[in-house]
Amino acid sequence: MREGRIKESKTPSGPFPLGAREFAKVPKFSKNRYMVDIDVQIPSAFDPFAGIDDETVAPGAKEYVHIRVQQRNGKKCVTTIQGLDKKLSFEKILKALKKEFCCNGNVVVDKELGKVIQLQGDQRKNASQFLINDGLVKKDLIKIHGF
Repeated sequence: MREGRIKESKTPSGPFPLGAREFAKVPKFSKNRYMVDIDVQIPSAFDPFAGIDDETVAPGAKEYVHIRVQQRNGKKCVTTIQGLDKKLSFEKILKALKKEFCCNGNVVVDKELGKVIQLQGDQRKNASQFLINDGLVKKDLIKIHGF
């Protein structure tokens, strides 16, 4: 033999005590060896609002009617009225508002806000006075937003 050459041995060396062929035969992960089946019952979370419907409102809670103005382009703006009672006829209210203020309008159905009345122009004061005078909403339940 030459010097500097390592003699090959038949015993396996390295990190595995078995040879390559014997190591391949051993299963790497055995369910029974490493995993433990535990029957644990997690208690269900307590939901304090489970029996309450979305339609019912807590006593004393106020539902405000919000009247907002949104700037469109240039001098143009749109007045929106949201939060009216769902039992009211939005189309009839819109028709009366349009006739009273000589403006155009529309009823928009939104997923989150419900039905929203849109009026052409800045009609915040007019719309609030109309809703109060017709007895649709009390004065303390109206919030006017805008500039």
